[in-house]
Order: sequence, then structure tokens, then C-alpha cells
Amino acid sequence: MSTSARPDTRLTYDDFLLFPDDGQRHELIGGAHFVTPSPNLRHQKLSGRLHLSLAEYLRANPSLGEVYYAPLDVVLSHWDIVEPDLLFVAADQRSILTEKNVVGAPALVVEILSPSTRSRDQQLKRRLFETSNVREYWMIDPEQNTVTVDRLDEGAKFARVEVLGADRSLSTPLLPGWSLPLGQLFA
Repeated sequence: MSTSARPDTRLTYDDFLLFPDDGQRHELIGGAHFVTPSPNLRHQKLSGRLHLSLAEYLRANPSLGEVYYAPLDVVLSHWDIVEPDLLFVAADQRSILTEKNVVGAPALVVEILSPSTRSRDQQLKRRLFETSNVREYWMIDPEQNTVTVDRLDEGAKFARVEVLGADRSLSTPLLPGWSLPLGQLFA
């Protein structure tokens, strides 16, 4: 009986580099291509407010790391290239920063949920970030005005730390002393 190897039909980083620069977000997850249109105004306000808060804190504490916002490619493997809304690279990870992108798992990844990406962000990307050893993953829900915080536990699995409403403040052990009242984020 003859067996022939099936060709690997997953898209790779080399394929990714050939995608058009069309103003849409192109990502590969497990070699599958996902395209997302540009975000809406609410999404941009939330992203901008969070980035501003983190950037101001890190300007006063530059030894902790650096924060970035989309568009910026994060290459997690040859078949996994994503573009999170925001990401934080801790000081001990600066080697993953290259001139063109981030090659490796950031300490923190933030996604702002939208109707077109909600399921992908909550399931597919969550699993990808967990297996890539992202230390913390925040999912901001603009419809519910909540932030879901998942943190890598000692077993290298995401544990749901909390779901915060607009009456709470967001903080993380990755950024000691930083806190953002969510009422300000969702205002």
C-alpha cells in the first residue's frame, strides 16, 4: 500500500508578506488567513485611552518595558502572525523586538472585542496566546463595558482572574503601581 504525504497547505509567514497593504488587518492563525476591516470610532477611543494611560506610566517607568498599538505584527510562529490592538513587551523580553515586528510572545496582549472578531478573540486567539506563553491577556468588551483578565498560571494555562466592570479599576502585576479606573476608559 502506497502512502503519500499530503502537502502542508497552511499559509506561512512568507505568504503573509505577500498580502496587500489594503488598510485591513491580515492575520494568520494556525496557517489560516483572517481579514478584519479597520476598527470603528468606539474601538479607537478605547484603544487610544488605554495606550495613553500605559504610555504615560511607562514614560515615568521606562525600565519596565514598552507598549505598542496596532498596526504592529506579532510573529508567534511560522504559521501564526497576529496584530493585537495593544501589547506590552516587558524589559526582560526586549530581544523579541525587531525593526519590523515583534518575534515572540509579548508579556501582555489586549484585544478590543467587536462583532466581527469577538468569537475569534475569545476562543482562537485566547488559545494561541496561551500556548505561546503570553503572560496576560485582556479582552475589552465595548458593548458590556467590561475587561476580562486572563493570566498564565504556574501550569502555563490561562486562568480567568476577573471580569471587571466600569465601576472597578484595571491593574496588573506586570506594571506595579499602574491602575486605570474603568469609568475613565469607558467614558
